Amino acid sequence: MNRIALITGVTSGIGKAVADIFAENNYNLIITGRRHDRLKEIKSDLEKQFGIKVLALCFDVRNNDEVVDNIDSLSEEWRNIDVLINNAGLAVGLNHIQDGVVNDWERMIDTNIKGLLYVTRAVAPLMVSRDGGHIVNICSVAGKEVYENGNVYCATKHAVDALSKGMRIDMLKHNIRVTNICPGAVETEFSIVRFKGDTERAANTYKGMEPLVASDIAECIYFAVSLPSRICINDMLIMPTAQANSHTFNRKI
Repeated sequence: MNRIALITGVTSGIGKAVADIFAENNYNLIITGRRHDRLKEIKSDLEKQFGIKVLALCFDVRNNDEVVDNIDSLSEEWRNIDVLINNAGLAVGLNHIQDGVVNDWERMIDTNIKGLLYVTRAVAPLMVSRDGGHIVNICSVAGKEVYENGNVYCATKHAVDALSKGMRIDMLKHNIRVTNICPGAVETEFSIVRFKGDTERAANTYKGMEPLVASDIAECIYFAVSLPSRICINDMLIMPTAQANSHTFNRKI
């Protein structure tokens, strides 16, 4: 019987790449996101290409009622979730704290922290009941250090870092592994979202360097999950060769 992975935020970027690599390795998938048409398309493509089963759930991780309703409605076939990948997250805006946009702050806090908590709270008891599982939280280099204008985004990812450590302790006696994944610069829709659709400004984020791509992170996640059950990768910081930390880059310009 195929193992089951639940992945949030599958409609683009790292989430889509994670779905691809887990499907390639014969996982049945529960994929979530807010774009119904995109979810439907991804479900069809994965099933045709890899011959696996895919359940697409369209909901917003920021809404706890939607999260609970969707997880509680899972049939017995889908309740034995082996891997939860808390991928849904975003950065919005890049302002000094005194110029910050409160709505941007709330979107980041509600998605990056509360959304991760809501999904984990709904899924973790299913793992506890089976005495096993693996939770992967997508953090960031911004969860390890702080950079100018990153204030609230960095704070949310520091929270993910702390939550991963706390989950690791709380889940220990239930044989549930917890892995914190911290990417540096990855060229996805991330910067387009941060700059609210300004594609030129987003492109400048990666100008003169070779960033990571979504499949790089997906491969690291699958590596951590595929290791023998006696091994838990607690924390993984993944950087492009051209990036040393959150603000030091080797740009060929």
